[in-house]
Amino acid sequence: MYINVAYVDDENPNLEDLSVPLRINNCGYYRVHTTPVIETPHPEGRNDYQLLYIAAGKGEFYFKGSKTPTVVTKGNMILFRPGEPQVYYYYAKDKTEVYWVHFTGWKVEEYLDRYELPKEENVFFTGISPDYPWIYNQIIRELQLQRENYDEMISLYMHHIFLTINRYIKEGKQTKNDTIDDIERAVHYFNDNYNKHISIEQYAQEHLMSVNWFIHSFKSVMKVPPMQYIVSLRIAAAKGYLENSNKNIAEIAATVGYDNALYFSRLFRKYTGMTPSEYRKKNKVNSHNNVKK
Repeated sequence: MYINVAYVDDENPNLEDLSVPLRINNCGYYRVHTTPVIETPHPEGRNDYQLLYIAAGKGEFYFKGSKTPTVVTKGNMILFRPGEPQVYYYYAKDKTEVYWVHFTGWKVEEYLDRYELPKEENVFFTGISPDYPWIYNQIIRELQLQRENYDEMISLYMHHIFLTINRYIKEGKQTKNDTIDDIERAVHYFNDNYNKHISIEQYAQEHLMSVNWFIHSFKSVMKVPPMQYIVSLRIAAAKGYLENSNKNIAEIAATVGYDNALYFSRLFRKYTGMTPSEYRKKNKVNSHNNVKK
């Protein structure tokens, strides 16, 4: 299991602060691959809000005292308001990856209304996009470093999350349902087969779509072209192997779909700003063994 967590205040991580419009209490990331189960038991809820994003796998959530779990899969957000029960489980067999942020402030409900986040439902689909992990990671990094004006910066990133959700909601209303179904089907196929050779042209033709229409529609829904999305899956998988295995760079490259280790290394650096070796070394330094949430 890999954990990356950051707090504004370790001594008071469950703070309700109504003196400010918006305040981030903490933010984090779990990759649940080895620990059999991770449980969050807060039946009385918390004092602040929480927004989670399932980036991979799934989780089992017990909402508002329900005895039956709701299975929440990747691409979904979960919003908890203050005082709402928070009881959920992640299992290693599902290879779950999840991001979360806790926040508070007197203006939060106004923001949630403005950006059209649901009032009654806890779960809502926001797309399988690399944008969300990137924003969450920026908040984590800002909280860890706490450089000058970091509090304003993370507030801007929180608005970035809200805006990205709102854009998906609005554009989803403008997109035909069958188009969404086609793109979701492609996303599932790419997630299951990213480590194999994938021809966008062949995929489109086999599913009776024109190549140009498919690329345009995929980018409209997912915000990135299909091949860039596949590369992001490969890079994410490579990070997992660098963090949790002893495979060498050539073995990892082959495992995620690249025969040329040098090309893979260049691509990895382009997307992460580090070589695979640098990423592995940095990850060993920054890994957290204890869960605090």
